[in-house]
Amino acid sequence: MSRISVRGIAVASATAVTTVGAVVGVASGSEPTAAASQPVEAADATLLNVITTGQQADKQAASFIEQAQWQQTEAELAAQKAAAEAARRKAAAEAAAKKAAAEKKAEEKTQQSLLQTVDYTIAGIQTMAQQIIGDDTQYKCFSWIVDRESGWNYQATNPYTHAYGLVQALPGSKMASAGSDWLNNPATQIKWGLSYMNSRYGSPCKAKLFWESNNWY
Repeated sequence: MSRISVRGIAVASATAVTTVGAVVGVASGSEPTAAASQPVEAADATLLNVITTGQQADKQAASFIEQAQWQQTEAELAAQKAAAEAARRKAAAEAAAKKAAAEKKAEEKTQQSLLQTVDYTIAGIQTMAQQIIGDDTQYKCFSWIVDRESGWNYQATNPYTHAYGLVQALPGSKMASAGSDWLNNPATQIKWGLSYMNSRYGSPCKAKLFWESNNWY
């Protein structure tokens, strides 16, 4: 094929011209013309753009994967931290409950021991009241009331009103505010009676004045 025939064909197709011209140039030993090399450079540029775009897409995909992995790791760490905190709180609550139970048991044991050793005779209970009240004048007024209410019998029960104890609390269960052992512990009854007289009348002696005027308090 001659150069003339190739150029004749090139008139019909620009693409063919470029391709054939490149071939002819190589075949004849001459350098390809600028016109022939431009489509090749354009193709190279297009290929380079495709490669670059692909690399960018690969990098973006890798970034997404790394981000997802990081988020998963963070979520796992947060879950582990939450589980550890829940376990710590549970252990603390269990320890607190055990401690409270042990303290309650020790208190009950102490109270039982006191019940076995405390003097619950009238003289013993009066001594107990003196120690709790402290002030001698107020103790005498308190004693005056107790003499008339129960005769210092901490188990005294009024058959009509069901008032109970040294100070005849009505109902007796009111004394539970001073201790759960109000039924059989004179000290608890004395504490409740003193608190009642102070809060309602101002003192045992003022309660005594009211009792003298009304025959009750």
